[in-house]
Amino acid sequence: MPFVGCNCRPSYDPQAMTSDSKSPGPSFAPEQAARTSGARIICGVDEVGRGPLAGPVVVAAVILPDGFELPGLNDSKLVSPALRERLYDEIAAAAAFSVISAPPKLIAERNILNATLWAMRQAVLALPGAVDHALIDGNIVPKGLPCAATALVGGDGLSMSIAAASIIAKVTRDRMCLIMHDEEPHFGFASHKGYAAPVHMSALTAHGPGRHHRMDFAPCRVALVEKTSREASSVPVNLTR
Repeated sequence: MPFVGCNCRPSYDPQAMTSDSKSPGPSFAPEQAARTSGARIICGVDEVGRGPLAGPVVVAAVILPDGFELPGLNDSKLVSPALRERLYDEIAAAAAFSVISAPPKLIAERNILNATLWAMRQAVLALPGAVDHALIDGNIVPKGLPCAATALVGGDGLSMSIAAASIIAKVTRDRMCLIMHDEEPHFGFASHKGYAAPVHMSALTAHGPGRHHRMDFAPCRVALVEKTSREASSVPVNLTR
């Protein structure tokens, strides 16, 4: 029977501990709370890419080794690209981790929330060995996890394991966006990573959506309608019989 939520009372209040709090940054407090409840193997889970108009949503699950220390580790949104790459290499060398991506087709089939939750569950299942407790960034625990779990709003600013997952997911997705850029350079994915930046919106209007766009997102649907309308109006009408 899958666990949904924590099966114990944490020694801290996850509702009070959010990244909006005046926190010095991520720590091992959430991990220690899970260990107090009896967990031995703990993973952090985070996603990157729910908001973009193009590309996959990417989820990473990370198990940090005991005694792990990495100066500069934080929520990936607060870390420079150069530092993220260095942190990625350090985490990848020391930790057990998995990465799952949900492509635009899956996002369209399930919607972005359910695609993200699906990827979170798959990332935990893909880890080598069994996990006792998963720390999930956000306010929803995916159904069907093989372990107990705690959802932490702003968890990438609270938990070292979730922060590590955010780095792995962010760097992985950014690299995927470079491949997308090589395939369709006119959209500029290398710079905006699929988000609704002005240059992206202009390219979307000019060219219509490409193969990496999320067609269940309204701006992409609108751009397709506009492109189709332009093409239809440009077709010459043959009035002769």
